[in-house]
Amino acid sequence: MNNDIKDRVLAIIMKYSKSGLAAADIKPETSLLGDLQVNSARLVDIIIDFEEEFDIEIEDSEADSVTTVQDAVDMVSRKIAA
Repeated sequence: MNNDIKDRVLAIIMKYSKSGLAAADIKPETSLLGDLQVNSARLVDIIIDFEEEFDIEIEDSEADSVTTVQDAVDMVSRKIAA
């Protein structure tokens, strides 16, 4: 996994997290909605930030499949590689 992509994805996600978890405590399987307490409106903001940060387009169906930090990193990585 590209650490630069991972770090940038995590920085975006952490802006919207309400959990108080430190970035160092976030694991690939960390749930956005459950563990990080990101609500659905904030998830939309995260997706928009991904699109702007990485100059990619994310379809709604792709966004709906993002439930963990690793899902987000994988999706962004796929989009950049496409």
